[in-house]
Amino acid sequence: MIRFLHTADLHLGKPFGRFPEDLRGRLREARHASIVRLAAAARGHGIADILVAGDSFDTQTPLPATLRQALHAMAADAGVRWWLLPGNHDSLAAGDLWQRVGRDAPPNVRLLLTPEPVAFATGAVLLPAPCTQRRPGRDLTAGMADAATPEGALRIGLAHGAVQSFSEDGNEALIPPDRAETAGLAFLALGDWHGQLRIGARCWYAGTPEAEGFRHAAPPGALVVALAGTGPEVTPVPTGALAWRSLALDLLPGDGDPAARLPGLLPPVASRRDTLLRVTATGRTGLAGEGALVRALAAVEHDFAFLEVDRTGLAVEHAPADLEHFGLPGTALRVAAEALRTDADDPSLPDEERGAALAALSRLHAFAGDAA
Repeated sequence: MIRFLHTADLHLGKPFGRFPEDLRGRLREARHASIVRLAAAARGHGIADILVAGDSFDTQTPLPATLRQALHAMAADAGVRWWLLPGNHDSLAAGDLWQRVGRDAPPNVRLLLTPEPVAFATGAVLLPAPCTQRRPGRDLTAGMADAATPEGALRIGLAHGAVQSFSEDGNEALIPPDRAETAGLAFLALGDWHGQLRIGARCWYAGTPEAEGFRHAAPPGALVVALAGTGPEVTPVPTGALAWRSLALDLLPGDGDPAARLPGLLPPVASRRDTLLRVTATGRTGLAGEGALVRALAAVEHDFAFLEVDRTGLAVEHAPADLEHFGLPGTALRVAAEALRTDADDPSLPDEERGAALAALSRLHAFAGDAA
């Protein structure tokens, strides 16, 4: 039986520019530490080989510290071999990068820089398809079908690319989803898609070992692959240090206080420091309900590594009785609220202006609640 750990898309050195500066450092460090967690996962399953299906680095010009520290981390466990394939972010076009890696790599790091078969283990051969540039413009796995390997050897493909369009412009050269079958592969280990994805019994995306956003619901990890005569056995193993969670709140008027639902939905307090949370509120609620929700989320914001709230799908309704919340008639707050309510209800105004007035009324309502 041939066994290995399949991973991809480490994206070491990713800048995470949309996040606060203090969080960027944690996110970059979590990606670097994924090297140690991957090695531990391999060791824990009695595996000596880690196949990285592209994009070890986020850019073709990683900082010297990013590169050197990654190689040192890989060298820390000499009993684990790392097989690195250039992806679209760190393609062969980055000649200087791979020269530096080749010069500084420890003995347990193997580079797959050509599409030539490579002896992997007794009775098994790797068929790598390194990315030649950011957009190769062709299916780099096409040559696997004709690659000559010893008779009876298990053929393991390693590639980076799409079997469906993952880009907005759809200009990718797609890998056929049946490539494992047409090329006689025991397994095709793919990178590029950042969530674990089964394409077929013999073809998987490993996903990234450390999440970078809220897109994928499944926890990040790697794949333990065991090849035997009956076909591959694929077992996902978690490797992420930080949790990315999405919480959906669908509200309706009359549901009561929406903020009262939060405690039962939020992650446990002990795990919040290592959790990035996105709350998406949809449906309809009144000014009081929205204000209560905003205040409740603000009260727990600093429990989390990051908290993002999306209320764009939440329709906020207002009623004449809501004005009582702003004090007596004639007071400055009440006058401002009445003016905003008038604009929000004025059908002669463009929808954008009416929406802005209602949003301002909601913020004023929340401010009044905080000041009370």
